[in-house]
Amino acid sequence: MTKRRIAVIGGGMTGLSAAFYLQKAVQNNDLQAECVLYEASDHAGGRIETIKRDGFTIETGPDSFLARKTSMSDLAEEVGLKDDLVPNQGGSFILSRGKLHKMPEGAIMGIPTKWGPFVQTGLFSVKGKARAAFDLVLPRVTKGEEDISLGEFFRKRLGNEVVDNMIDPLLSGIYAGNMDEISLHATFPHFQTLEEKYRSLIVGMKTSMAKRQGGASKQTGAKPKGMFLTFKQGLSSLVTAVESNLDKDMIRFNHQLNSLNRLSSGRYELIFANGHVDIVDEVILTTPHQHVEKLFESEDFGDAFTDMPSTSVATVAMAFPESAVKKDIDGTGFVVSKKTDYRITACTWTHKKWVHAAPQGYALLRAYIGKPGDEGVVNESDETIQSLVLNDLNRIMEIEGEPLFAVVTRWTNSMPQYKVGHKARITAYREALNLRYPGVLLAGASLNGIGLPDCIDQGKAAAKTLVNQNARNIAAL
Repeated sequence: MTKRRIAVIGGGMTGLSAAFYLQKAVQNNDLQAECVLYEASDHAGGRIETIKRDGFTIETGPDSFLARKTSMSDLAEEVGLKDDLVPNQGGSFILSRGKLHKMPEGAIMGIPTKWGPFVQTGLFSVKGKARAAFDLVLPRVTKGEEDISLGEFFRKRLGNEVVDNMIDPLLSGIYAGNMDEISLHATFPHFQTLEEKYRSLIVGMKTSMAKRQGGASKQTGAKPKGMFLTFKQGLSSLVTAVESNLDKDMIRFNHQLNSLNRLSSGRYELIFANGHVDIVDEVILTTPHQHVEKLFESEDFGDAFTDMPSTSVATVAMAFPESAVKKDIDGTGFVVSKKTDYRITACTWTHKKWVHAAPQGYALLRAYIGKPGDEGVVNESDETIQSLVLNDLNRIMEIEGEPLFAVVTRWTNSMPQYKVGHKARITAYREALNLRYPGVLLAGASLNGIGLPDCIDQGKAAAKTLVNQNARNIAAL
């Protein structure tokens, strides 16, 4: 029997995990197939990139992942990096009305679960706090399968003041978009689940967190650690480890897929920009939605990708002697309310968040700039972006002099926006694709979650789908 051939397109975290779990299935004799991973650039990892410079560890893309989403930790264990995982340290702040406010203790994704800290915070007026308390008595906002925006959901439950000054800065830091347009179902469906079960979001979140923390304490006997995890040598160390676990001839770099054509045999012809052609049986596409849309632009699969916008952001990592930061703040960073005149949207005091990030006696600050309505700043020169960031930081932190060095990274049109109705559009697109191109699967940040564990979950699920299909094919013989 001739082995089937499977191509994974895209070497980001989704594609790497798909390739890893396909190969694992082959090694376990659960899959009879040859697998190849094609990546358009000269390296794997997608938006993950760790720079080592003068003793500093700098992430130009994501710097961590949610600990409660375990797929990344599981993958790390499978490739021998479990002992390199480290949790974040310290607390964070919110910049609102020109002042840094400590994140109220017990605020989970901006939802208050402890009344004392919430009442005492200066983030909100008395009226704003009272409005949030109405969540305890208000009827449910969501209605069955009907999707609404995150903004509409939280504003109706907790009021505009809590949304604008706490929830929006936090969630915008994840999605870099407008929460009044982003889908509830596609981003935080468990909030609707909590509302359906408890009616009150505050009661639901408080109850679920108590159960989760109680369960963790019983299992480990220890206090819960930080919400986020990364690796001692940076996130790129996981990319390297996964890559090194793949067969050496499995990854083909500098292969940009230009077209995908179904042949009369039912197989697929892949034509790459460098002239290479491959004939395969199944394909896992993990590339950004703009690329997927272009591949199938002649088809009528719906508007899932046509109407999906992407936002642009820039990050600026700056190294200083610790003594240059004149106003030391006991925390790991802050997010910025959009109701301010600041250009930055967040800043991480990386040397405080991660012990391995900077040498002793030095500070590493990483700021984010670019938001809806101000995305043009991403196209400015490095010098202009650095100057804008320093000006904003000096209004808060009093930094002396210029940085020892700075690293500016632009992510242009790289943050897909899950607008209201996203899940339904993606489902319809996949169904239409499957009818015309059976065996071509979609996965990645444009579809079912932009976080690194979400991408791993999608890659693993796509691999499992093909393994199960292989088993059905064999059983049918």
